Amino acid sequence: MLRKIRVAVAVLMLATVTFYFIDFAGFLPWQTHALMHLQLIPALLALNIGVLVFLFLLTLLFGRAYCSFICPLGIWQDMISWLSKKLNKKKKYKFTKAKSILRYTLLAIVIVAFLSGLTVVLGLLDPYSIYGRISVNVFKPVYLLGNNLLATILEKFQNYDLYMMDVAVRSLVSLIVAILSLGIVSILSYKYGRLYCNSICPVGTFLGVISKYSLFKVRINKDTCNSCGLCETKCKSSCISSKEHTIDYSRCVDCFSCLQVCKKKALSFTYASSKKEQTVNDGRRAFLTLTGVGLAALPMAKAKETTAFLTNKKAYKKQHPLTPPGSVSTEHLLEHCTACHLCVSKCPSHVLTPAFLEYGLGGVMQPRMSFEKGFCNYDCTVCSSVCPNGAILPLTKEQKHLTQMGKVVFVLDNCIVHTDGTSCGACSEHCPTQAVSMKPYKGGLTIPTTNPDICVGCGGCEYVCPAKPYKAIYIEGNVVQQKAKPIEVIHQKEVDVDNFGF
Repeated sequence: MLRKIRVAVAVLMLATVTFYFIDFAGFLPWQTHALMHLQLIPALLALNIGVLVFLFLLTLLFGRAYCSFICPLGIWQDMISWLSKKLNKKKKYKFTKAKSILRYTLLAIVIVAFLSGLTVVLGLLDPYSIYGRISVNVFKPVYLLGNNLLATILEKFQNYDLYMMDVAVRSLVSLIVAILSLGIVSILSYKYGRLYCNSICPVGTFLGVISKYSLFKVRINKDTCNSCGLCETKCKSSCISSKEHTIDYSRCVDCFSCLQVCKKKALSFTYASSKKEQTVNDGRRAFLTLTGVGLAALPMAKAKETTAFLTNKKAYKKQHPLTPPGSVSTEHLLEHCTACHLCVSKCPSHVLTPAFLEYGLGGVMQPRMSFEKGFCNYDCTVCSSVCPNGAILPLTKEQKHLTQMGKVVFVLDNCIVHTDGTSCGACSEHCPTQAVSMKPYKGGLTIPTTNPDICVGCGGCEYVCPAKPYKAIYIEGNVVQQKAKPIEVIHQKEVDVDNFGF
C-alpha cells in the first residue's frame, strides 16, 4: 500500500511540475507554482523558512521521502529504473558501499563555490534546476512541435482552437547542458538506479545526513529474515545488505519496493525500535572534514568586444546586462539563481534568455533580458511571480511601472533619420513612459530625444528600431535596479517651467 501511495503521489507531482514548465497557454492554475517552492534549494536561497522547516521535519520523521515524493529529478530516475526493469526482467541490484568520499567532496565543493560567488556550480548539480532546464530546453520544444503539428491538422477542418508557436533554441549552451544532464542522469538511472542521488546530488547528500536519525524507517526484523536477498535485489539505492541485516539510511529514499517483495514480512516501515540498530556512518567524519576544505575561486571570464564591420555604423557594447525586473541587482541574481529556467519558460514576451558569460562564469545560464524577439510588457509581472528562489522578487504592477532595469541610450550615427534621411519614430511609438520622444530635425524630419530618468528599460524602443546591424537606440543595464521617476512628476515640472517663462 505504501508503495502504491508513493507512486501515485510521485506521478502526479512529476506530471504537474513538467507541464507547468512547458505550458505556454496557461492551462494550469497559477497556484501550481507553489509546487516549485517546495523544492529544497530554491527554498534555501529564498530563505523560505516555512518550507525549510517543513522539509526538515519531513526528513527527520520519514527519512528521504523528499527524494521520492517531491524532487522531480528523483521521480524521473525512478521512472527510468522502472523502464529498465520492464525491458530487462532479470535485472537485479546488489548492495554496494556508499561512495562517501565522492559525495561529501562534491557537497563541500558546492558549498565553497557558492560562498565564493560561483552559483553556477550549485545550479549544475541542483536536481530541481537540472529538471527545469531539461523541461524548458528539451521537453518544451518537443511539446511545441506536437502542438504545431496538431494545429496544422485542425486548420484543415477550419478549427482554430490551437495556434502555431515559435520553436527556437534560446541558448545553445543551455540546450547542450540540458541534453547532457538528461543523458547522464538517465543512463546512470537505467544501469544503477539511484546512483546520481546517492553519489553526486548535493541535496541527496545533505538530506542523507539528517535521514540517519529519522524516526520512521524501513527496518529489518532479524528474527524473521532468512537472508534470501530478495529485498536487496529490488533496492534501487543499493543500500540494503541482506546478509548483515543492515540498511544505509543515508541512501534510502523511501521507495518501499523492498516492503512489497519480502515474502517473510521481515521488513516494515515503523517507528524506532528498542533494539540498537546498525547504521552506516562511515561518511560522517569525511563530511565534517571536507566541508572545511577551501577552494580557489575561478577567474571570471569576459566576452570579447565585437568591432564594427560597416564603416558608416557606430559599434557599441553594452557595459552591463539587464537582469529581470525584481532581481534587484546582478549580485542578488548571482547569489540566488540556480538557472532552473522557469522564468525563461513563462515569459510571455520571450525576452528572458539564458546568459552565456554576460554575468561572468558564475552566472552561466541565468536569465538576462534580450530584446531580439520582443520587449518586456509594461504591465507584466510573470517572472517575479513564479521564481521560487527569491532571485526575482515579487512585484505589483505599480512597482513594475517604476522599476528601472536600465536606461535608454541613443546613438545618432546609427539612426536612419540621420543616415538615410528617412522618417521613422518607431522607438517613440513603442515607449510606454515617453522616455523617448521626437523633436524637430533638418528637412522637416523628426529625430528621437531621450529622458533616461523616466525610462524603465522595457526594451520596446530597442526591439522595434530598424537600424542594422547596430541599433540606433538600446538599453544599458543598471548594475542595481533603480526607481524610475513617475511620468506625472516629469510632466508637472514641464508645466511649471512653461508657467514661469523659462
